[in-house]
Amino acid sequence: MTWVNQDKCAIVGVGATDYYVRGKSWPRTINDMAGDAILKACADAGISVKQIDGFAYYSTAGAGYLDKFDTASLMETLGIPNVSFSATLTSGGGGCAGAPGLAVAGLMNEDCKYVVTVMALQQLPQHRLGVVFGASAPNAENSFLQPSGLVGPGHLMSVLARRHMHLYGTTRDAFKEIVQATRANTHNRPKAIRKNPLTDEEYWNSPMLADPLCRLDFCLETDGAVAVITTTTERAKDCKQPPALIHAVAHGGSREWGRAFAWMGMPDPDFASSGHEFVANRLWEQTGLTAKDMDVALLYDHFSAMVLMQLEDYGFCKKGEGNDYVLGGNIRYDGPGKKGGGVPVNTHGGNLNECYIIGMTHVVEAVEQVRGTAINQVENAELALATGGPASLPVSGLILRRA
Repeated sequence: MTWVNQDKCAIVGVGATDYYVRGKSWPRTINDMAGDAILKACADAGISVKQIDGFAYYSTAGAGYLDKFDTASLMETLGIPNVSFSATLTSGGGGCAGAPGLAVAGLMNEDCKYVVTVMALQQLPQHRLGVVFGASAPNAENSFLQPSGLVGPGHLMSVLARRHMHLYGTTRDAFKEIVQATRANTHNRPKAIRKNPLTDEEYWNSPMLADPLCRLDFCLETDGAVAVITTTTERAKDCKQPPALIHAVAHGGSREWGRAFAWMGMPDPDFASSGHEFVANRLWEQTGLTAKDMDVALLYDHFSAMVLMQLEDYGFCKKGEGNDYVLGGNIRYDGPGKKGGGVPVNTHGGNLNECYIIGMTHVVEAVEQVRGTAINQVENAELALATGGPASLPVSGLILRRA
């Protein structure tokens, strides 16, 4: 069944600040960086910031779980006169790809005309995402996690990674290949935090943080802001850039995954997964497409093992075959490509190597790929997949199409 809103809306503007190593963005503030990214997105779209009349957040409007966005404050900061739509997806980074879908809902309901999705991240030394659960006040959930040493997202994901290794023979060599393959895409990116080629020796000598995940299997901890602007396809004709059509978008997930991320109580094979199968099936049902139709995949990579599991959940390879698929060079920008059954993954370097703004850079890269303006442009890219999560539900997926 074709999605009722297919290609009726588009992302028409993208903007970003510089990217900073964690804690190095001061004396900038959250509102400063968010406002800067929004203004740049407006300039990219060729609209005035005063034309923005909608906000579609995710992460419960949380700025990296450490601060909160407030529509009224951003309106005052930017001089936006009126807003007729302001909404947010719950949960965390799993909503980044789904937030433009929330914008579509407002636009198709004629509540608004130009909707901005923004994420800004700023971490103080005493407030680190990597140990967010360990630093939280005890509650029914944390009382299980904290004594077990599961103090951050990486520790939780490491258990799922180890289970995948146990069930399917997955190796750390595959995790290394994911990090190296996406690192190879940052050498020509001016804003990227990690640009140097990653050698085998450097990877194997990286400190183990949560077995089997070493430090280089963890995403960067960075500061900065990214914004995108969504409007109707009809209105996009008056914008500056070619529209990136929203061909499909979905968010949600299954109960089993929601339990696994924090409670570790789900059965196999769900346990050793990214929790994206439900969302993937919705995208394919909305479009009649499959993973083989995607020209580029921007997969949320807060931890390397989760890229491998998403490749399985979206159908780029079968369950349990992610290890061999990755080691076959199939995710490399200069790899086998579609003719060989592969797909370039995270051509911008991703959360592991470019920066971590809780998934928004993946949406920006998807836009630039279908525009044909990406730094590492995939030839004749027509369809780009971007994902949000694995994280506590909802997780999300977005397919953008070249106009």
